[in-house]
Amino acid sequence: MKKLSIIGTLLSLALACTDGAESGRDARTGGLSIVETGELAAVNSRTFVMPRYGRYWHEMRIIGLLEHGAVVSAGDSIIQLDPTDIKKFILDRESDLATQQAAEQKLRVDLDNRISDLEARVRSETAAFNLKRIELESSRFESARLKKIKELEFEQAKITLEKEKKTLEVCKIINANDLKIQQIRVRQIENELNNAYNILPTLTLRTPISGIFQIALNYRNGTSSGVPLVKIGDNIYAGNILAHVPELKWMKVNTFINEIDFLKIAVGQDVAVRLDAMPKVVFGGKVAYIGKLCHLRDSNSRQKVFDVEVNITQPDERLRPGMTVSCEFLGS
Repeated sequence: MKKLSIIGTLLSLALACTDGAESGRDARTGGLSIVETGELAAVNSRTFVMPRYGRYWHEMRIIGLLEHGAVVSAGDSIIQLDPTDIKKFILDRESDLATQQAAEQKLRVDLDNRISDLEARVRSETAAFNLKRIELESSRFESARLKKIKELEFEQAKITLEKEKKTLEVCKIINANDLKIQQIRVRQIENELNNAYNILPTLTLRTPISGIFQIALNYRNGTSSGVPLVKIGDNIYAGNILAHVPELKWMKVNTFINEIDFLKIAVGQDVAVRLDAMPKVVFGGKVAYIGKLCHLRDSNSRQKVFDVEVNITQPDERLRPGMTVSCEFLGS
């Protein structure tokens, strides 16, 4: 009897544990609540990427940089790039522009002189042609041989006049093209100068929003101890990230949802957000986005999840990007 009583007690405990486990799963899958971990991020954030400054400058040197973690306001300068190369380029191009403008003026004078000479030759040949025509008209009473000579001289004067006229027209076209080519050279230098002058103010990068200044990593300066931050004196290629400025007023949580629970949440659903640093404080949130594609949670896991974004409904100074939180998706 004693053995039967012990066996009965063990069976009762086993059934109780089984019921408790099933009840826990029912509570999770029955729409009461789902809890997942996540990380805080700013809803509004700006990333500053090294721009491409024309076709001549593929990298720029940093000569000014705010302290990492500094509080900034909209319009504050955060990064200063070295203008030395651009200023040297401007000096060189200004010298080239003066040279090309002088060459254009000289070309105009040369072209005008060339046209004047050809016009004088046309006038001279026109006078010779008119003279030969008068002589031809006067030779109608002369002998046939002399009349033939005058006709040939008139034809020769006519051919020479037409040749000089065509030479003048062709020369005008060539001169116009030569002048246009020279003007294009001048305009190209002027455009390059204007672009260079316009670049100078943009070498001071300013933040359009208020927030916290975060310096990016410079992977070109990686060492065995890690990848250091971008610093003054670094040469940064176009397209590389320089810094970030997250706005701290409105925060969101980047989290995920298990594929099993994907259909149990919806956009606009209430979420209770708790910081790992302050687990007893609850921050209100709402589901703002649910991913459309399922993927592995990480490279070391076989769990499939969907990305989810939760917007914190009220600003709070205690919330900072990167903090770890838990999200309890409250059932409707």
